[in-house]
Amino acid sequence: MEITGKIIAVLPERGGISKTGNEWKMQEYVIETHEQYPRKVCFNVFGSDKIAQFNIQAGEELTVSFDINAREYNGRWFNDIRAWRVERGVAPAAPADVPAFDAPKASIQDFSAENDPNDLPF
Repeated sequence: MEITGKIIAVLPERGGISKTGNEWKMQEYVIETHEQYPRKVCFNVFGSDKIAQFNIQAGEELTVSFDINAREYNGRWFNDIRAWRVERGVAPAAPADVPAFDAPKASIQDFSAENDPNDLPF
């Protein structure tokens, strides 16, 4: 999946040691789309090598490719939106013109005084 927009927040980097003793790092970012009703999506980049490679800064216009995965913890479910590719310099897409709805024209009956007043249209 992909989303294009502007980075509006860079959250602090988090890290720790896994059960197997390996060090891990993760950083989260918030991107806002350029749609008529803008959406905000918080996504993460996992791994210090990817964090350094992407080097995402606040205010940048990006297209982010990501995967979504859900996990359960203590009976609750959490979504994980993890970026795997970042493209810079992508101009925001111009809003697509909404095509006019071309419904067939309904014929309107003339119910003037010359029609029979007892002749109801229903």
